[in-house]
Amino acid sequence: MAGLMILGTGSVAMAQSGPLRIEITDGVIEPLPIAVPNFVPDSPAATELAVNIARVVAEDLTGTGLFREIPSSAYISQVTNFDAPVQYADWKAINAQALVTGAVGVNGNRLTVRFLGHDIFAQGDLGEGLQFSGTTEGWRRMAHKVADAIYSRITGESGYFDSRVVYVSESGDKANRRKRLAVMDYDGANVQYLTDSASIVLAPRFSPTGDRVLYTSYETGFPQIHVLDIGQVQRRILSSDDGIMSFAPRFAPDGRTVVYSQSQGGNTDLFRMDISTGQRNRLTSAPSIETAPSFSPDGSQIVFESDRSGSQQLYVMSVNGGEARRISFGKEGRYGTPVWSPRGDLIAFTKQNKGRFHIGVMRTDGSEERLLTSSFLDEGPTWSPNGRVIMFARQSQGAAGRSTLYSVDITGRNLKPVRTPDGASDPAWSPLQ
Repeated sequence: MAGLMILGTGSVAMAQSGPLRIEITDGVIEPLPIAVPNFVPDSPAATELAVNIARVVAEDLTGTGLFREIPSSAYISQVTNFDAPVQYADWKAINAQALVTGAVGVNGNRLTVRFLGHDIFAQGDLGEGLQFSGTTEGWRRMAHKVADAIYSRITGESGYFDSRVVYVSESGDKANRRKRLAVMDYDGANVQYLTDSASIVLAPRFSPTGDRVLYTSYETGFPQIHVLDIGQVQRRILSSDDGIMSFAPRFAPDGRTVVYSQSQGGNTDLFRMDISTGQRNRLTSAPSIETAPSFSPDGSQIVFESDRSGSQQLYVMSVNGGEARRISFGKEGRYGTPVWSPRGDLIAFTKQNKGRFHIGVMRTDGSEERLLTSSFLDEGPTWSPNGRVIMFARQSQGAAGRSTLYSVDITGRNLKPVRTPDGASDPAWSPLQ
């Protein structure tokens, strides 16, 4: 099985001989050439789905920037029988280094997908073949699962294609912007709306199991935290005192507690709440604004933004509160919306400096700060489940300015928009489904 050798956080270089592998180096990007022929239908009823599934697999892989698909017009061999031996010489002749083959069966509304990855130069399979089964309606998700398996076998990392993103869907002009919660596949497909646009909603956040969403709503006239069960589309307000503003919630890794900001008497502090009992613990008590908290993956620490030093900076403290240490020490600029990587090694953030906004990453001690983007307004980073990609919102200038979701690799490469039906902001990535 191919693996990933992590040498740094630069660009991607491809091994030119020996077993198939991708190395992370500081060289020039050289995407791995991969062929993804249409999957073989087991019956005429499976023909369209066989084509569609293969296309989604190819789009998932090439969308990472790590792979380059070889067009079907260059093929010498045609895959018409999934069980037939692979003609490795024909694929090597067109410089393919990896090949994905599959077969699709349909029986009523039941769908079965069999697939294999092949290392062309080693002339062998990338692990054993796999089979997924489900309904025909869930064909896109099955395609994402296939792509995740292939991605994992070539890179040695977990994938992120079978995941979803909850975000704020925006419509109307700036003077009368309407906002509602929406959820979609990571690539913008299968959009579903979770709330109407009767009241402003902000900052949705997935639970660790992906079945619930925390968000802030102005339904009562001032911000309060709601929790929504996605499957049943049922919601409730988390316990809070009347007239007290609560916002910026985020789940703990155990899914049983949340951390959030509460504003009272002109002071904003961080609190932790047990969802089932409503019991609250105050974590900060400084005469400053503390907000945008995010847990470390092990649940032992919280990173947050505060202006206690006179400007907006990032701090880390114990999950139980106490003394916090500042980790943002850039020479200039303000820092906000920190989010801990699922890997635990990096913290993503928004930085404002000299009239520009940036999405950046730093080590958890504040070292090795790197800015990945720059624009009129970039904000609100969220991590892919494998910690390799960051999604964020980008606002365009002017009266007709529109917010759009973008994604970028943690190397700062492969910046691209994420398609949504309307404007979009405040993205939050789910765990793998």
